[in-house]
Amino acid sequence: MRKIFLTFTLFATSAFAASGSMAADIAAGKSRAAQCAACHGPDGHAVAPQTPNLAAQDEDYLAQQLKDFRSGARQNETMSVIAKPLSDMEIANLAAYFNSLK
Repeated sequence: MRKIFLTFTLFATSAFAASGSMAADIAAGKSRAAQCAACHGPDGHAVAPQTPNLAAQDEDYLAQQLKDFRSGARQNETMSVIAKPLSDMEIANLAAYFNSLK
């Protein structure tokens, strides 16, 4: 019985780690978003008409856009520089934070 439990635990842990589904941290995203406020507003509502609102945007969409800026697949002079040093976890946190805003 113990062997079955250990096997199940190992399988469940491996599946979780492989899925990459570590929960994003909204509070960490809020903290990291301080520099975003200059253009995208402190509440995710842009201050300039040509800048997109980020509040309540789809989390997966926001994460993909940041990853695309980071990789160079999407180009913007400002966003490419800002996204370049972001880790996958920081991107997930930012996306979760902006998604949580209304």
